[in-house]
Amino acid sequence: MHGVTGLGKIWSLVFSLALSFSVALMPAVSRAETVPAIAAAANIKFALDDIVKNFSAETGLKVRVSYGSSGNFVAQIQHGAPFELLLSADERYIHELQKAGFTRDEGVQYAVGRLALVAPNKSPLTLDSELNGVKALLAAGKLERFAIANPEHAPYGERARELLQKLGLWDGLQTKLILGENASQAAQFAVSGSTQGGIIPLSLALAPQFKALGQSIALPAELHGPLYQRMALTPKAGATAERFYLYLQSDAAKSVFVQYGFGLPAQ
Repeated sequence: MHGVTGLGKIWSLVFSLALSFSVALMPAVSRAETVPAIAAAANIKFALDDIVKNFSAETGLKVRVSYGSSGNFVAQIQHGAPFELLLSADERYIHELQKAGFTRDEGVQYAVGRLALVAPNKSPLTLDSELNGVKALLAAGKLERFAIANPEHAPYGERARELLQKLGLWDGLQTKLILGENASQAAQFAVSGSTQGGIIPLSLALAPQFKALGQSIALPAELHGPLYQRMALTPKAGATAERFYLYLQSDAAKSVFVQYGFGLPAQ
């Protein structure tokens, strides 16, 4: 598996994602501070940015969101990171934190995720729901690099691996894989032109910032395990975080998630 360098400039110009992966880089949050620190899975970046904007316009309150991989945020919270709310890409991470006493309760599901197959403009990859185009390009020796999020700590990478295994492509792609640290970085790699394509969250593929750079197709949900996304407040949560948590369960927030290709949890 390979890494990709020299993509930072492209990524910053295209997506302008403010990802935060290190607690050391975060300013300490005092109890007197009214702007809570929120940890959110990278796949909800564009949807949550819209929701935060709407929340602030409606309430006059602000929140500070850091985006990254759910698995990394779990480790940070367990080591004392000052997050007041975690929006995970996989509910098992919330359950893990709850059992260890790092959340107030089991939280609630807020969205159901989907995967998408994507390719940058001018890529020779043909998109289809069964990945026959990937198989053909691989067989012809023309598939050099293919991006997914790291399946070791990014739920969307884990589900991408499941899908590729189910379609018999995982072994053949081993030397071609470019692993993003999280879903957003995988999207960066998949549309930068340095790869022929990749599997990323549908929510990122549908973002306006993406559409100018590539093409995408939603992949069948039955090809991988479900992506039940869950959120929970931590014991550090204050009044603003609590209010934002409730707002995320409102019809207004749900409509934004649907706009970005998410399903809604069963009631």
